Amino acid sequence: MFATSSLTGSKPEQYAQLLEQARALVHGESDRIANAANLSALIYHAVPQLNWAGFYLFDGTELVVGPFQGLPACVRIPLHKGVCGAAATQRVTQRIDDVDAFPGHIACDSASRSELVVPLVKGDTLIGVLDLDSPDPARFDADDQAGLEAIAAVFVDALQ
Repeated sequence: MFATSSLTGSKPEQYAQLLEQARALVHGESDRIANAANLSALIYHAVPQLNWAGFYLFDGTELVVGPFQGLPACVRIPLHKGVCGAAATQRVTQRIDDVDAFPGHIACDSASRSELVVPLVKGDTLIGVLDLDSPDPARFDADDQAGLEAIAAVFVDALQ
């Protein structure tokens, strides 16, 4: 059975601890749905000030909601729409301090004020995105980005 432990220390130290927990969760498991479900729960319960944490998976045409924690979400996101679409298309993490200022932002939850979206790419293949929303403006900083990019890499590396 997996048991979480309280995170301590600086934010980078906390993300290092969370990364170890993420590695333990996916160890020996290659199913993307199982790993996305567990990692969504881990992130949502460990990272403060989130109102949504989860995955959108690329189906070859658009992003489709996958495992997540939070309120019900938009089911499909075209690649040319919103923060998730930008991360998927550009294959660059999007760290948005004010989602209302982002052109084409999709408001799945009107409480969201800031967003961090990490593209999930294996080789040249787009797998999807890891999406985190917060009700706090400018919630995410460079430490959050680095920590969540490392967790996203654990997810991608676990895929067969």
